[in-house]
Amino acid sequence: MSVAEQKATLRRMAYEARKRAFGEEDVSAASAALLAEIGPVRGRIISGYMPIRTEIDPIPAMTVLAEGNRLCVPVIEAKGQPLKFRVWAPGVRMIPGPFGAPVPVEGDWVAPDILIVPLVGFDAAANRLGYGGGFYDRTLAVLRAARPTCAIGFAFSAQQLPPLPLEPTDQPLDAIVTEAGTLRPVVP
Repeated sequence: MSVAEQKATLRRMAYEARKRAFGEEDVSAASAALLAEIGPVRGRIISGYMPIRTEIDPIPAMTVLAEGNRLCVPVIEAKGQPLKFRVWAPGVRMIPGPFGAPVPVEGDWVAPDILIVPLVGFDAAANRLGYGGGFYDRTLAVLRAARPTCAIGFAFSAQQLPPLPLEPTDQPLDAIVTEAGTLRPVVP
């Protein structure tokens, strides 16, 4: 079975697990754990995301982080390209973007130094299984080549999978936060 086929099978498993967890798990515990992981920061540029389907909702944590930091959300410009990030604040006017995630109508484009990253599944080594478009992998590669960039996955604990098959372009996460706590990769 190819890596692509393995990932497709794991995606189906993770979608089902996420769907079951959605609405059943305590998102406030996950938000508190996310805020604790990011820490009391000021003056940073932090990317969150607008949740779609059954993704865990980062907006409560983003609203807290918006006090003293500049928040942004990803915007897909084209297939095969890295994401761009537009400034977001609670109450900003939004329009539907690609894949249904709302994006700000207007605002500055910025480069985040901390990213809250959505995902389909993850493993114990903090590897991320995304939707398959490679947007976050390309984006993290570009951002990390320019300067230190922290990427924190945000998910339900039920989305944890067995070890993921990896490709050279897959970008690891610095941590994964769930309602059950925070997972960090073990550094050898």
